[in-house]
Amino acid sequence: MKKGRGRTSRIRRRKLSRSSESRGVNESCKPEFIELKKWLKDRKFKDPNLIPARFPGTGRGLMSKTSLREGQMIISLPENCLLTTDTVIRSYVGAHIAKWQPPLSPLLALCTFLVAEKHAGTRSSWKPYLDILPKAYTLPVCLEPEVVDLLPKPLKAKAREQRTCVQELFTSSRDFFSSLQPLFSEAVESIFSYSALLWAWCTVNTRSVYMKLQRRQCFSAEPDTSVLAPYLDLLNHSPNVQVKAAFNEDTRCYEIRTASSCRRHEEAFICYGPHDNQRLLLEYGFLATRNPHACVYVSEGHFDEKIEG
Repeated sequence: MKKGRGRTSRIRRRKLSRSSESRGVNESCKPEFIELKKWLKDRKFKDPNLIPARFPGTGRGLMSKTSLREGQMIISLPENCLLTTDTVIRSYVGAHIAKWQPPLSPLLALCTFLVAEKHAGTRSSWKPYLDILPKAYTLPVCLEPEVVDLLPKPLKAKAREQRTCVQELFTSSRDFFSSLQPLFSEAVESIFSYSALLWAWCTVNTRSVYMKLQRRQCFSAEPDTSVLAPYLDLLNHSPNVQVKAAFNEDTRCYEIRTASSCRRHEEAFICYGPHDNQRLLLEYGFLATRNPHACVYVSEGHFDEKIEG
């Protein structure tokens, strides 16, 4: 038998093939990630476990530098790295938000801050984080109407609801945006445009983590639970992993512990929740392959005959 053609060799090649498919390309040397790591280091964040990488199938994510054990802490992000409504109120837009009536929602406050900081460019202290955020999103709300028309009926209805929600938010916020004019030399209409608000809305909705904050009187009664977590938000979703994620009041860090093991140089995942693909597309802009929570939505009136048991 010729060398390299036996059963053992075939098994070895299959293992190597599967391994290479799951490994990513290290992107930690890219300028934007170098700047982000410097920014995080200045805020006392250290990450011995993960590095930015690009993976086949999932795109940009975080790769394990070492084997991760079940129950191991994979990331611990200090409180001063988190972008919360407290961050917004302490900023230059905070006083305008605090006095506005009727009170803004926590979501709109975060969106306002993101748009303002993105416009600030190099003057923004959050620039290293803003630079690694997506320039565009793939949620149905971002699709052209003719593309939405091609979606299945239940998903199409949800996509139209989503678009109406963002459009109404923009329309109802115009007077508030106008009140911010003293903060800018340019016309606020050119800064707080619909496309700018849509980008910020998608950023908060797709990349935030859950963290319950104490309600401020300057905000509406909507739950204040969305927090942006730089670097941590590079972790992609897998329905097949489990993690424990929460803000630790003792360490003052947002911490994630894995309930699954992860081999060295493989992508580290978290689970966004037991979501079917319709919900994943609506809330995050992607579909999960081999999703154990997949289901089929049937429109009302789809079946003309009642099925007798």
